[in-house]
Amino acid sequence: MSKPSLTTGFSPITSAQSRIHDITTGASNIREIDAKLAVNDDDLLAEIGYKQELKRRFSTFQIFGIAYSIMGILPSVSSLLGTALTAGPSGAVWSWAIASCFILTIGTAMSELASAIPTSGGLYYWTFYYAPDSLKVPLSFMIGISNTMALCSGTVSVFYGNAQEILAAVYLTKDGSFDITTGKTYGVFAGCVITGTLISCLSSKNVALLQTVSSVCHTGLLILFFIALPIGTRVNRHHFNDGGFIFGKVENFSDWPKGWQFCLSFMTAVWTIGAFDSCVHMSEEAKNASYGVPIGICGSITVCGFLGFFILICTTACMNPDVATVLSTDTGFPMAQVIYDSLGKRWAIAFMSLMAVCQWLMGCSLVTAASRQIWAFARDDGLPFSSIVKIVNKKMKVPLRAIVLACLISLAIGCLCLAGSAAASALFSLGVLGNYVAWCMPILLKLTSGKDKFVPGSFYLGKFWSNFIGWTACTWGAFIMVLVCFPATKSVTKTDMNYCIVITGGVWILALIFFFTYKYKYYHGPRSNLHDETVETDSSAEDVEMPHAEKV
Repeated sequence: MSKPSLTTGFSPITSAQSRIHDITTGASNIREIDAKLAVNDDDLLAEIGYKQELKRRFSTFQIFGIAYSIMGILPSVSSLLGTALTAGPSGAVWSWAIASCFILTIGTAMSELASAIPTSGGLYYWTFYYAPDSLKVPLSFMIGISNTMALCSGTVSVFYGNAQEILAAVYLTKDGSFDITTGKTYGVFAGCVITGTLISCLSSKNVALLQTVSSVCHTGLLILFFIALPIGTRVNRHHFNDGGFIFGKVENFSDWPKGWQFCLSFMTAVWTIGAFDSCVHMSEEAKNASYGVPIGICGSITVCGFLGFFILICTTACMNPDVATVLSTDTGFPMAQVIYDSLGKRWAIAFMSLMAVCQWLMGCSLVTAASRQIWAFARDDGLPFSSIVKIVNKKMKVPLRAIVLACLISLAIGCLCLAGSAAASALFSLGVLGNYVAWCMPILLKLTSGKDKFVPGSFYLGKFWSNFIGWTACTWGAFIMVLVCFPATKSVTKTDMNYCIVITGGVWILALIFFFTYKYKYYHGPRSNLHDETVETDSSAEDVEMPHAEKV
């Protein structure tokens, strides 16, 4: 194989993409396509600059499944129902619909990048490739850190919500004679993180199967919700709320102006329909990455967008019309109160327990995605102790050390929850802000400094729509980065202030200090490991150099 030049505008991945296109048009059946694509995915990865170290066990459905599982539509909407209803019933419904459409623009733009260069460290890799020469390395490093911290804080948010669901179920079981404290919440949270980590250490085949199981569980719970809640409401309350209440009653249960509170309710969709970049981080375990990853990203966003819309319609139709009472429930979990009012104590306990199981599965999937980002970044020497973290277990073909590190980081970040509700709320915002910066940066660079370097992959919308959607995604991302830093109320105190920018800014400042005082000696952007003797490789890839990043 000839060695590509880094100084020309030519991207060698086009040859592998061309071969993939030829396979899909000439193969006679799906099995033949999958078998041939597995080989050509490895070729494409080699032309990007990496050896195939992980097993390609994930089908397209399972790639979709990891994002769908992490989004965990019913548990996630339930966790943030209080945020949604602060703008009233119709505010919850329409803010979700609007936000979902804009989130899809980010997913679509990301899908184009993922199809062109499918690698587990996609976000910081794309940033390096499309950035101006003078900014390549520091920008790439910052995006790698932001994405890593966002995924870990997202893991904390999911498992923390999981702990709240478990304790809410206990509260209902004991008829309110149970105190929910921060210490108890952290203890349950830590147990969830540790058990989720142990499950994530299974072989890649079993982790892939877990995504199928998780998807089935989430869908089954959702079907049960759509059937049971309306029936219980009809039997126990004898009527549903009318269309005016559901679709036309925008209220305001905060001291912000009504319009801005409606915008703040976007956060329900923004937090729920997140972590779709998990599909990108599984690129090197996908059987047909150039196709499967974009389908996983766009499919999970679209499906969860529609399902979340109908969940909120069903909830607002069946809930107590006194929204203030639902928001001030003693369980600390408005959805638990909604289910309790319609179905009674036993059903409420059952639903909260099932949601807790599904949310735990969400956390397991997120640990998996976070560990792949950590592993990929360590492979490029972007983290402390990279030489230790980047090792892949040869027998299981799983980055066990990266999984353990993801667990330890999550437990450490989770200690912020002990500082009170303000710190716990900041964790939700930290995951959103860090991710949106990491998602939008490569999209922006592809539209500006890297527009002449971009070579479309299998998923591409054409020049006009690609640019239109890309700029829309960046505009929406900038708006959310500002929105996520606002507190829930205008009259803030030190206990209810939004400390997101303080925590995130602190992480960025420390990362920059670490980079410019020490890490710059070792991190020079994505580096090829094709000639790394510590990693097993196919002899056919021995003469390939890194086409997009630093040559070794």
